[in-house]
Amino acid sequence: MPKPIDVTIVGGGMITNDLILPSIYQLQRAGIAGKIDVCALNNPPLKALKENKAIAEAFPEQEFTPHPSLDKSPGSSFPDLYKEVLAGMKPRQAVVVAMPDQLHYQVVSEALKAGQHVLSVKPLVLSYAQAEEIQERAFSKGLFVGVEYHKRFDRRSLEARKRYRAGEFGEFRMGEAKLIEPYLYRHSNFQNWFTTDKTDPFTYVGCHYVDLVYYITGLKPVELSVAGVKGRFPNGNEGYMWANGRVRFENGALLTVTNGLGYPDEGAGSNDQGMVLYCEGQDCSGMIKHNDQFRGVTHSYIENIGVGGSRFNFINPDFFRLVPWEGDGAKAVGYGFDSIAANIGAMYGIENLENADDVKARQQKIENIDKKGIIATPGNSYINELVVEAARKSIENDGETVRILYKGTPHIE
Repeated sequence: MPKPIDVTIVGGGMITNDLILPSIYQLQRAGIAGKIDVCALNNPPLKALKENKAIAEAFPEQEFTPHPSLDKSPGSSFPDLYKEVLAGMKPRQAVVVAMPDQLHYQVVSEALKAGQHVLSVKPLVLSYAQAEEIQERAFSKGLFVGVEYHKRFDRRSLEARKRYRAGEFGEFRMGEAKLIEPYLYRHSNFQNWFTTDKTDPFTYVGCHYVDLVYYITGLKPVELSVAGVKGRFPNGNEGYMWANGRVRFENGALLTVTNGLGYPDEGAGSNDQGMVLYCEGQDCSGMIKHNDQFRGVTHSYIENIGVGGSRFNFINPDFFRLVPWEGDGAKAVGYGFDSIAANIGAMYGIENLENADDVKARQQKIENIDKKGIIATPGNSYINELVVEAARKSIENDGETVRILYKGTPHIE
């Protein structure tokens, strides 16, 4: 009989609340996930997760174990507690890394040290060398590492990938992408970690669209420049509030990517995002256009219910929703859930092989996932680490152009 895989989530913030925990609950309901633990620096975010009304109503009989426990002082911090939790897990279970970008490497490394499979929110790490190290360490142990680039699982992206690779659009030549997150992020915990020395909007969300172009077309980025606009968070910390990047791909095509923490809180919907790719065929052109913040659905509520900042809203029900279903509570649906389900499902499949204790058998399964190229792994999405490494170098040097070279050991210069 197939055995479920236990899951420890490291990080109790926004993405855990909005996507990861309810998705893992859905997988637990399906018998894929087993015991669930959530570890954070302190317990206030864990208390908020426990008291989340929407999650509690959707999964009325399900619980997670908080670390630190809720009876600890809310003012106490436990920065190394996650190491104890990971070390105490059964071997070859699942660790979901939902921490700020600059902390991914140390948490992923600790999970691999503890002999665990890993799913990390994007980007995996901030340098190619770290990604290569993680891939080698994980593969040598037969451990799976996935990266949560959920746009890969949007049916629009899957359709575009299929048709582009069948030659139905021609060749990508020029494109634009944008992802502007809401202004209210400036008043969140972002102000404590989203600082100029750590990250920027291109690294944080622009990587989604660079990955998506690579995912659809198979074209590697070879050069980029990123310029930023700085501002102050309410607590006085300086951060890049806006960023604009230009990425050149190996066939000469160009993609402009605009990102920021500045979509009006009072605007319809919670962000502004989308992409258009112009392509060329034989004496003709083709186009791929995704309006990702707006899926043809608009709602106008009788009161402001907190979806976006207004009563009138553009709705994207395709990313993630808890919807009525034939069972108790509600069901998690959308490509955000599909992405997490595919990654945890990959670990579940590996651990339910007939010869799962054979490292070579697990390695063969991991190689097959890498080659398929749907789930992002260090082996098939390493261009993203090169892109964010180049982006950080560029934005710190006022938008200087940085090249990405693949000959020999891939690197930037």
